[in-house]
Amino acid sequence: MTVPDSAQRVAVVGGGPGGLYTAALLKRLDPARSVTVWERNAPDDTFGFGVVLSDETLGGIEHADPVVYAALQRHFVRWDDIDIVHAGTRQTSGGHGFAALGRKRLLQILHDRCRELGVDLRFRSEAPDVDRLAAGHDLVVAADGVHSTTRDTYSHVFRPHVATHRCRYIWLAADFAFDAFRFEIAETEHGVMQLHGYPYSRPSPDHHPSTMPSGPQNQSGASTVIVEMREEVWRAAGFDELDEQESVARCAKIFADALGGRPLRSNKSAWTTFRTVVNEHWSHGNVVLLGDAAHTAHFSIGSGTKLAVEDALALAACLTEQPDVASALAAYEAERKPVVASTQRAARASLEWFENIGLYLDQPPRQFAFNLLTRSRRVTHDNLRLRDASFTEAVERDFGCPPGTPPMFTPFRLRGLTLRNRVVVSPMDMYSATDGVPGDFHLVHLGARALGGAGLVMTEMVCVSPEGRITPGCAGLYTGQQAEAWKRVVRFVHTQAPGTAIGVQLGHSGRKGSTRLMWEGIDEPLEEGNWPLVAASPIPYRPDSQTPRELTRSQLTDIREQFTSAAWRAARAGFDLLELHCAHGYLLSGFLSPLTNHRTDAYGGSLERRLRFPLEVFDAVRAVWPAERPMTVRISATDWAEGGTSAEDAVDIARAFAEHGADAIDVSTGQVVADERPEFGRSYQTPYADRIRHATGRPVIAVGAISSWDDVNSLILAGRTDLCALARPHLYDPHWTLHAAAEQGYDGPGAVWPAPYRAGSRRPQTGRTDAPKPRLTLGG
Repeated sequence: MTVPDSAQRVAVVGGGPGGLYTAALLKRLDPARSVTVWERNAPDDTFGFGVVLSDETLGGIEHADPVVYAALQRHFVRWDDIDIVHAGTRQTSGGHGFAALGRKRLLQILHDRCRELGVDLRFRSEAPDVDRLAAGHDLVVAADGVHSTTRDTYSHVFRPHVATHRCRYIWLAADFAFDAFRFEIAETEHGVMQLHGYPYSRPSPDHHPSTMPSGPQNQSGASTVIVEMREEVWRAAGFDELDEQESVARCAKIFADALGGRPLRSNKSAWTTFRTVVNEHWSHGNVVLLGDAAHTAHFSIGSGTKLAVEDALALAACLTEQPDVASALAAYEAERKPVVASTQRAARASLEWFENIGLYLDQPPRQFAFNLLTRSRRVTHDNLRLRDASFTEAVERDFGCPPGTPPMFTPFRLRGLTLRNRVVVSPMDMYSATDGVPGDFHLVHLGARALGGAGLVMTEMVCVSPEGRITPGCAGLYTGQQAEAWKRVVRFVHTQAPGTAIGVQLGHSGRKGSTRLMWEGIDEPLEEGNWPLVAASPIPYRPDSQTPRELTRSQLTDIREQFTSAAWRAARAGFDLLELHCAHGYLLSGFLSPLTNHRTDAYGGSLERRLRFPLEVFDAVRAVWPAERPMTVRISATDWAEGGTSAEDAVDIARAFAEHGADAIDVSTGQVVADERPEFGRSYQTPYADRIRHATGRPVIAVGAISSWDDVNSLILAGRTDLCALARPHLYDPHWTLHAAAEQGYDGPGAVWPAPYRAGSRRPQTGRTDAPKPRLTLGG
């Protein structure tokens, strides 16, 4: 398919907001363009009710087309509050700043603008075959929605991935205006249901309110109402057997309090499941995807129309800036894909929060509300404090934060150990030991981070045997010399950083051993000096990796004794906490995952059998580890690979270790198989910790791209984790925790500056800040 140099003849497939706005922009930028929109429905047909747009999106519209912006402004409904109603209480948080209008009104504004500019609008018209359109036009914009025919036609190029989720929802409306964005949770005999509601129309100035005995607001207007519940709840409640009007009436009855007894109405509304659409590529020749055809984001963060409008703005800009259509489409995709991916991550976090809402119903009302508000990780503790300080402070008081104390600086107790704050220096392999002996590097590395204020500093994975090392540079605890060297590190931490705890992580590399140092080639086999590997099953980690031997019963006993000997040495060295490494594809993790454990004996098969050896090791270590000192377990809560450990398996694994005495579960993910496909993003592993915490009732340590103190405060205060482990931030800044305290203006027992460093407890000035400000600005 050839691509023309310029886009003078443009075809737009789909007359939704994204397609219409694209057409209007392209025609406005070049009146000589021929722009045609095909829409299969009538002009007045629309299947939604209200549309929410952010201030950021509105700013882009204002700069691109002031006429459209002015028309939108005349019809917007604005509000600041979010109400969360659950268990008979309503929590209100302000300062959020929403703007909405009716979808039909939005389409009318865009229809008028397109006609004014000379766009050819063809309603009740199926678009010609996309190949014909591409041959007869310079550019084809496929804005034909989530069920895009264009995307399906070129699926071999776009390579879409469509995921269907667990909840059913129905899009309805109420003929009155809520006075806030409202989330209402109903605990019914069939399960949990939730209402998402927001106003999109206010009454006209000459409207006279009728007398109503009750209700959220004594006036007319209109609100979008979405009712959502898990599939099994939907079926248990009988919605699968009701027609449209019966479903609407049932929803109105369930949420009668929220609606003030008023009815709901529908518009060809049907129960559906949300589909997340992701495409590897967005263009093919001169055909480009836009809006829901290219991507979708769950309605709970209100981004569908927003993303489509922003796509239109970016596409129009790229066509103006780039020399030809091919370059413009490449620039458009490069610009939009990262933005959309970030939004989709937030949307997925929000979607999954509502799918698993049952986990949080026992939380105190204000903490539940805070958890809901921060569910997507885009609204954070610090951000919410700026929006509504009084609400955030009330949540902190309920949590037990002393005045002026951020959540991350509250203490936490594990067995006989009290940590002075919630920050953990995550285990990080340093590959800098000699014959397993930690040296001056380890003293300085761990000592510096202990001086940096974290509540708990963890060693790297310390190996229990020479054969259990990952690389020749890995540290061990299988000799007395190694134990003495670790004792030196522990003594430094306890004497120079009093109040900081130090923990040891014990592990065995399994099939991932005998490899080069990380910076010489991560996971690559040694060129020489290899040692034999053992594992649950004889499966190499990578095609070029050594094939391990399957462990025999007697070898399992030997390895269990290696763990107990190392634990005994760790106790003698004075470590405050011991963590058993059962994650990342190392030996014990290899027993847990069905992808790496193909055994047919008592240690393979069902999850119960796959757990057997890791639990035997745990019990043996716990027996020699001092009773008053806590013991944790790190697990990979998902393998990020088909057929591997699932989120449900992770809960069962965590519960099994908890029943055997684990004081906390350190919840990581992946690194079990080489062909994994992680879903990276900020705090991307924390939902697994969250789920395990609420399903098992056991404390958890969350890890995974937690990079800011704001993230830590948000996760702790929402009740998604008890401790946060950070790795790379502590490599960037050994004093990360103390600097977090200084940046928040905190000076208390949760973050104690070492006496020699006390003078540095305030951020240094970086430039003059007292320059006189101009008193008069002259417009030009």
